[in-house]
Amino acid sequence: MNVTTSIDALPEGMRTPVREFAEVLRSLAEDNALALTFYGAIAAGAFDPERHSARSVLVVKKIELSLLRRIAEHGPRFGKNRIAAPLIMTPAYIHDSLDTFPLEFLEIQQNHVVLFGDDHFAELTLAESDVRYQCERELKVLAISLRQGLLAAAGRDKVLADIGTGIGEGLLRTVRGMLWLKGRRDAQSGTLVVAELENLTSRRFAGLRQALSGSAATGWEAFEQLYGDIVALAEIVDAW
Repeated sequence: MNVTTSIDALPEGMRTPVREFAEVLRSLAEDNALALTFYGAIAAGAFDPERHSARSVLVVKKIELSLLRRIAEHGPRFGKNRIAAPLIMTPAYIHDSLDTFPLEFLEIQQNHVVLFGDDHFAELTLAESDVRYQCERELKVLAISLRQGLLAAAGRDKVLADIGTGIGEGLLRTVRGMLWLKGRRDAQSGTLVVAELENLTSRRFAGLRQALSGSAATGWEAFEQLYGDIVALAEIVDAW
């Protein structure tokens, strides 16, 4: 698990905009704000401003739509700095949603930086049955998305490449969940995740490797490889 409370853990070029973002949220939320946590690529040392947006969770005492509206007014400013709108959660929501979004909470738990407030994610307990079920569901949804994307592409390879690139984030989250089920509880980069998975299953995942590398999978052959890998992963996790 990669957890820190220091902004120095973030990429140097993102520290100033992230600090400003945190100050704006504290000012807007006032005493309703409990914590701000950045997670994902920006906390894992894999942030690429050309491909990623910095993601965060603002934990509050209670959800107020008026607060969300005030935050939204600053959206264009922070969007230019590659900072996405924060997820807004309460401690009760986090606790009550562990069985609904276990992969999302696992992603946050494995790589996060707390900018202010308490850490609401490091000590979360996830049920293996919930993680396995969501892995299976996400892979089946991805397979459906690829099939529908293929129909919509109407033979255009460029569209197929965009589809393959677009599913990388969700696919990485799901594969990390599969590794978690097999006791690999530390977060790893995309290439290491694939290597671990290949060792576990004694199967090569060329389509998966390319999709998680950040490079577009071009052409029919690459698309077909990716689809085959996702179908195989769904069958594997169903048997675990």
